[in-house]
Amino acid sequence: MEPVPFIGVVRHRIGVDGDGVTTLAAFYGCPLRCRYCLNATCFGPSDHLHCYSPESLFEKVRIDNLYFLATGGGVCFGGGEPLLYPDFIASFRQLCGSAWKLTVESSLNVPSKSLETVLDIVDDFIVDVKDLNPVIYKRYTGKDNDTVVANLQRLIQHKGAEHVLVRVPLIADYNTDDDRKATVEQLRKWGVVRVNKFEYIVPSQK
Repeated sequence: MEPVPFIGVVRHRIGVDGDGVTTLAAFYGCPLRCRYCLNATCFGPSDHLHCYSPESLFEKVRIDNLYFLATGGGVCFGGGEPLLYPDFIASFRQLCGSAWKLTVESSLNVPSKSLETVLDIVDDFIVDVKDLNPVIYKRYTGKDNDTVVANLQRLIQHKGAEHVLVRVPLIADYNTDDDRKATVEQLRKWGVVRVNKFEYIVPSQK
């Protein structure tokens, strides 16, 4: 498999990507254009970024094998959008085996085939749904959220709600606390049990 660009690889993360000590491997590229993007690097030129194949990434992160095994941690694939590279993740799982926990942090705004490729090989998913109101979602991201809804329901059905954490932000100028409550209520109806509510900290405009 040809190497693909990564925004960065960050070691020794605790309590932000699931259980244990984790390494975040952040892919380049994203289908969304969120107004308050936290990783604008994923839209810029890619020629200055590090590129890894599954083999070279495995060699880079295996230095923390003992931490992963001792704490129940592993690798979290983020971005950007990691599900733009499902075959990479599948190849990486073959290399690392079943001892490491693999987590994917995704918007789920990807083709259903991409999700299906990793459903059985990724342990946990962190999903950023932005807001389930389709008007708010499109105004904020520039995309429709029909695919997000379908993929999320498939994910809950297949993996079980205990393996899915859904992040629901309060987004200044785009949604309200009532909007966020409506999103959480809908998620509960779909069986979601793990919800992380938070507020985007938007840089002041001067």
